[in-house]
Amino acid sequence: MAIETTVEALDFPALVRPGSMVCWGQASAEPLTLTRALMAQRSAIGRFDAFVGIGWSETADPAFADYVRFYSYCATGTNRRLAAAGCLQIVPSHYAALSRLLAPRVDVLMLQLALPDAEGRYGMATACEYLRPLVDSARLVIAEINDQAPATPGPHGLIEADIDIIVHSSRPLATAPPSPPGAAEKAIGAIVAGLVEDGAVLQIGLGSLPDSILQTLGGHRDLGVHSGLMTDSMAALIERGVITNARKASDAGISVAGLLAGGRRLTDLAHRNPAFSLRETAYTHGLHVLAGIERLTAINAAVEVDLTGQINAEEIAGRYVGAVGGAADFLRGAHLAVRGRPIIALPATARDPSGPVSRIVAKLGGPVSTARADAGIIVTEHGYADLRGLSLPERRARMIALAAPEFREELTRGSE
Repeated sequence: MAIETTVEALDFPALVRPGSMVCWGQASAEPLTLTRALMAQRSAIGRFDAFVGIGWSETADPAFADYVRFYSYCATGTNRRLAAAGCLQIVPSHYAALSRLLAPRVDVLMLQLALPDAEGRYGMATACEYLRPLVDSARLVIAEINDQAPATPGPHGLIEADIDIIVHSSRPLATAPPSPPGAAEKAIGAIVAGLVEDGAVLQIGLGSLPDSILQTLGGHRDLGVHSGLMTDSMAALIERGVITNARKASDAGISVAGLLAGGRRLTDLAHRNPAFSLRETAYTHGLHVLAGIERLTAINAAVEVDLTGQINAEEIAGRYVGAVGGAADFLRGAHLAVRGRPIIALPATARDPSGPVSRIVAKLGGPVSTARADAGIIVTEHGYADLRGLSLPERRARMIALAAPEFREELTRGSE
């Protein structure tokens, strides 16, 4: 039987062992009432570890690294402050493997849950993904039951016996600041829209470029969603009748995701809506599942791509800014799916204090996040190149044509 208490009465030094790891939900799924209290009591606990995903709050702050060693698979959102301060331990991992890697290490799991349903089951609200499997392996599960969190359907509900401590709250969920697309992102969105078939099943990420792509799909019909996350731009397409999931062979009529990474528009739409389903990462990212999704269209971003198709999605000039994430999982799935389309999209240039720099490069400036064997269709504002089945010289020629015109001659010389 779970113990119900107040956040003021939570004695984290009695609950968290020094040297152990605490994990909580990311982005909108962060149990802010609990994480704020944990940070406030950190000195009384002593040194401990915390695994954080996408940061949308102030709890991933370098000031708290005096007692907390932060780990993450990404430097997204407010995690960039940690990375810039040298306070973030990156765990490079394919997203599909994340819950398996975390299970032996996470001692205390903190969740944000929705109010229980008529059968007494607590929904995972905005995130199931790698969290739900950790319920079975963590020593201690502390749940914040937030009456403003959506009761999103999915086969993930918890009963009281799954939870050790319950704290009730009523607060808005964490949200991300808006990131309006620029001219390059809008041009890329129009090109990608031409690659998306009616009836395609979408996977797409966060940020201004994915939003720009989604905003160009208003003329499509019967799109579906099977993705690591969903956004407000997806919610807009559902409201307009563009996303229906009508042509999916499995999960027909249902948008499947691991995380709701949006604001009220998305969470209000998902609340008790049978057309949504939150699922574990093993299902959202599992190759055996993805390979069976006809017209799976995986759209992911990158920091830079070399002339052979190797993709860096993690580092810029030695600074960690991204993640390995789920790109390789979904690109491989789209390669195998009938009429699948594995897409990487990025602006051709980035801004540097010395001027524009090419993001199509002869040699990567960071790690190979996705191997060239897994690359598919590369898109910039200058067009697209389908690298599947092409030889290395053929790839180089096609990639140079995607670069900004002022860098093509240099890239041609570098590839000779």
